[in-house]
Amino acid sequence: MKQLLRLRGATALPAGESVEVQRGRLRLNLRLKFGLSILAFFIVASFTLPFFTDVNPAEQGTYLKNLPMSWKHPLGTNTQGQSIFWYLVFAVRNSLLLGIAVASCISVIATLVGLSAGYIGGWYERLVMLLIDAVITIPVLPILIILGALVRGKTSFFLVGLIIVCFGWAWGARTVRSLALSLREREFVNMARFSGASTFQIITREIFPYVYAYMVVNFINTILFAINTEAALAVLGLSKVEVPTLGSILFWALNYNALFIGQRTWVIAPIVATVLLFLGLFLTSTGYNDLFAARRGRA
Repeated sequence: MKQLLRLRGATALPAGESVEVQRGRLRLNLRLKFGLSILAFFIVASFTLPFFTDVNPAEQGTYLKNLPMSWKHPLGTNTQGQSIFWYLVFAVRNSLLLGIAVASCISVIATLVGLSAGYIGGWYERLVMLLIDAVITIPVLPILIILGALVRGKTSFFLVGLIIVCFGWAWGARTVRSLALSLREREFVNMARFSGASTFQIITREIFPYVYAYMVVNFINTILFAINTEAALAVLGLSKVEVPTLGSILFWALNYNALFIGQRTWVIAPIVATVLLFLGLFLTSTGYNDLFAARRGRA
């Protein structure tokens, strides 16, 4: 009888938790793991494979034109005499570098501005909110399109990233400010204030731990936004298409009518890579967000 009770106790569900909830958590874990696996594959492949070649993928005439797929050229070559495979590898790497750099800058600015405005309050908060509302009303993509048209497709990576940072931090700062505003009157914050902790210590030690999960999700989403924005500009020919990116490879493929001349891998390969990369970012973002919510519910 004791053994039967032990078995029942081991298989019993926690109070208030059903089988559907446990299965939902399993699906969330699988979603996060699947997303991280996709991202790990792209990061490792795009940052490791370039060490195994000394060929500039953007240089034209390196190989014979219009070669079919083979062991030497897994995706063949295009009409410019470039290896589609190596061009795609460098394109993914450059797009990830841009996305990570932009997301890092935006996350730092949004966190610092949002936390300080939400906790300090007063005239400082009103001034920051005025600036945030002004930046939010300015559309980023039309500005980048106009700038790209003015410089005629010579917009550098640095300039594109800088513009995205300048106009992309406001949404995150607004959300972080709302979170900090709701936390600054909590008992643990008042206790820290009465114990003599400085404003910097309260923001970093007491409030930030409740905000970092959102910032992780926002960081991942910002990578997706930055890559998507640059790719849109490159496809339109308004970015520096000489640099291999997920947008520039599609620009050249469409410019040379790859589908009509039978070079389908020139178009299909970057599209598949872009979809898988975005899927990995999306699954990682939503999976981490749900995982944190589940942990917070159990706490």
